[in-house]
Amino acid sequence: MIRRRALLLAAIATAATLEAQPQRPLRATAPCPSCATWNTPQAPVRIHGNSWYVGTRGLTAILITSPQGHILIDGGLEESAPLIAASIRAAGFLLEDVKLLLTSHVHYDHAGGIATLQRATGARVAALGPAAEVLRTGRTRPNDPQHGTLVPIGTVLRVTTIRDRDTLRVGPLTVTAHHTGGHTPGGTTWTWQSCDSLACRDVVYADSQSPISADGFRFTGSEALTLFRAGHARLETLSCDILVTPHPEASRFWQRIDARTAGRSDALVDREACRAYATNYREQLEARLARERTP
Repeated sequence: MIRRRALLLAAIATAATLEAQPQRPLRATAPCPSCATWNTPQAPVRIHGNSWYVGTRGLTAILITSPQGHILIDGGLEESAPLIAASIRAAGFLLEDVKLLLTSHVHYDHAGGIATLQRATGARVAALGPAAEVLRTGRTRPNDPQHGTLVPIGTVLRVTTIRDRDTLRVGPLTVTAHHTGGHTPGGTTWTWQSCDSLACRDVVYADSQSPISADGFRFTGSEALTLFRAGHARLETLSCDILVTPHPEASRFWQRIDARTAGRSDALVDREACRAYATNYREQLEARLARERTP
């Protein structure tokens, strides 16, 4: 409770700083029954070595740190930006030391805070081509399965377009992009190695793979189907010691953190987690396709 209150106070102070910057006009808010729960403040949690969970309770943001600068992956909702900034500071790091901002995918619940965080940090933003276009315009295109149901996000003026399997660097840090689309055309899984005094672990931040869509969208015969299948195959091949996902419940993150707190030091480590993640969502996709075939 004390840490939660401290984080809330830090978020209020950070919000004042962020709100002092030029802001785009307030957007209309689409119905989002889960947003309040997703945006519950959460104290930072060390994942392993120099990798930290700095998101809200329901939306992951990951900070990878080094003395030469940090990498931040995902920005939650637009309203999550002050909470993420406060969490970075609560973990003992400076917001202005974030040098690179990345995304898993560019829906409003994971990229909504990117524009605000970019203004606050001055960090470079990089994304695969389809995602970079959405970051620049703030709007998804019709080939996104959820197009027409999504809140626009703040536009990012400077976005570097990268390619599948590109490796990005900040000082000694390296992260590799893996195109795992389907949920969105530019969906990206990020991999890197994180070390502590005892071991190095291969961390996989696997993008969402759930086959959900706007009414009327059919995965059968779509680009999204092709991207999903390629992404599932890619996820199965990755070296994967620790799996984290944009919605933490998809990888049972909090249950595993609770187990680690209870004394199981290796609770986050599961070499089969990425394979199981791909299998689960491949089965969900096949079930969706079967429903589409039903008259």
